[in-house]
Amino acid sequence: MKRSEIELGALMNGAQKGDAAAYRCLLERLSRLLRRYFTGRLARMGRGGAEAEDLVQEVLIAIHTRRHTYDPAQPFTPWVYAIARYKLVDHVRRASAAMSHIPLEAAAEVPANDVRAASESGLDLDRLLAKLPATSRLVIQDMKLHGLSVAETARRHGLTQSAVKVRVHRGLKALALAIKRER
Repeated sequence: MKRSEIELGALMNGAQKGDAAAYRCLLERLSRLLRRYFTGRLARMGRGGAEAEDLVQEVLIAIHTRRHTYDPAQPFTPWVYAIARYKLVDHVRRASAAMSHIPLEAAAEVPANDVRAASESGLDLDRLLAKLPATSRLVIQDMKLHGLSVAETARRHGLTQSAVKVRVHRGLKALALAIKRER
């Protein structure tokens, strides 16, 4: 196992136990790793550094809100990079959807902030999901955002399929209510 993997895992373990210095160090090191990861992948897609910074922040927020789900018995970096891949795929998907209605001839004239608006809506979703109890939030994320089936989600969380369906239903109902309140 690489030295950096062991160090990062130890920092995350400390962070989970409430060590603020370990958590700060972890976030600084992850910022550098994620920045390189996203910059390289986005450059291959012809995209810029501003998007990489947005994605770094999204992943750090996701790690913060989901840090309780990390199992210290497992390697840390695959867990981080799985979150990063999901965020990258979601980002590209949102950006592509935002651009899909524009005629090809006009694509060069599209302002860059359209993609930023899509990123901001993702952050809004993360903020709304954070208001849900972890029991509902995690199953909704697995099923609705990560594309897992009811059976896969049930296995992942040690629940029955009926319990997963109930949690998703209640969580989506709570989300709808939260959105209604914000309007």
